[in-house]
Amino acid sequence: MRRNVQLDDKDRQLLGLLRQDARLSTAALARELGVARTTVVARLKRLNQTGVIAGYTVRLNSEIRKRVLRVHTQLNIDVKRGDAVIDALRKISQVRAVFAISGAMDCLALIEADTTDEIDRVLDAIGSIPGVEKTQSSLVLSVKFDRR
Repeated sequence: MRRNVQLDDKDRQLLGLLRQDARLSTAALARELGVARTTVVARLKRLNQTGVIAGYTVRLNSEIRKRVLRVHTQLNIDVKRGDAVIDALRKISQVRAVFAISGAMDCLALIEADTTDEIDRVLDAIGSIPGVEKTQSSLVLSVKFDRR
């Protein structure tokens, strides 16, 4: 993304609508924003070209999401092996995201899988990565709300 991209209120409204439903037509977006369709097309083009919009994705319905097990795993990592650990985590398809965090641990990995056996295998794989010194995991029991 280019630095110093200026977003006005209409850009923020447009992004909010797309977060709710990225499949809305440009005509529907224009109606919601009270602008011409060509204005929406131009704004979308600019937001895509500047990297503000990095992509579009599928959001699963709540019944499907309820069946997916989610685990938040905090990791302590040997600082000399940090890049190699992140590369290894990137190769594990069940690891959906990794964040650098403050506090007693170094990173937070978000893991999604269909079964507890799969979660167990993923956690074993993470624990065996050279440079991972310690992990602490929590299974998500329920989602109270999710703005994604």
